Amino acid sequence: MSEMFINYRTGDGEKTAALLRQGLSHRFGPGHAFHASQSIVPGQSWPERLLAAVRRSSVLLAVIGPDWTNFRTRLEDPEDWVRKEIEEAFKCEVPVVPVLDGRRTSRLSKADLPPALRRLADLQSIACDSGDTDVCVARIGDLMADLIPGLDDRSGNEADAPAPGSVTNSIGTVNGTAVQSRDFTGDVGTVVKGAHGPVHTGNGNIYSHSRHVSGDRHFSGAGMTYFEGDHNGTIQHRFDERDGHEDKDR
Repeated sequence: MSEMFINYRTGDGEKTAALLRQGLSHRFGPGHAFHASQSIVPGQSWPERLLAAVRRSSVLLAVIGPDWTNFRTRLEDPEDWVRKEIEEAFKCEVPVVPVLDGRRTSRLSKADLPPALRRLADLQSIACDSGDTDVCVARIGDLMADLIPGLDDRSGNEADAPAPGSVTNSIGTVNGTAVQSRDFTGDVGTVVKGAHGPVHTGNGNIYSHSRHVSGDRHFSGAGMTYFEGDHNGTIQHRFDERDGHEDKDR
């Protein structure tokens, strides 16, 4: 499957190579980006696996860090695997895209390359700022989507989809206090904000800043009248015999 082969030097660009593999795999699906340390299964013959992956790739991304050309002795060695992978891509006519890793990395010069790799200096490169790898990965992903026909680009579908386990709001704009929660079942309870005065949210009586008078509400022959606060007018009461209807509500 591996349409994109990530070529890199250990100690020079390997972090960016890993981020590329992660970002491209997330965007296009697992298995579409070949990264040696992750894509070769233990027990496989890695020399054969590397060359086979290069041959069937649609693009080789050559990650070139600031010290890449300083490994001149290794680049001069025909058995150097960074060199062998690039040479194999040239041989099989697999497009090679130099990825310049970091602000200190300049375009390649033919004078700094062995004859077998001088073609790299003529290829249009893409800069990758290590301080903004998300933008770098997105740009390279866009390039891969353009260069590789039929590549399943998931970025459009996943852009509007919530991440697994995330919480979304489906009621639009909320004025006032909003409480966001995950899925729940059962009674939510009562939320009160900005109350001025007594608030009753359950069962039973509530008394606020007043006396509490209780007892039998029926009197015979005598009784009591009680009031608080300002009052204008006449207060009257009448005491009658109990009418026997009280028990009906028990």
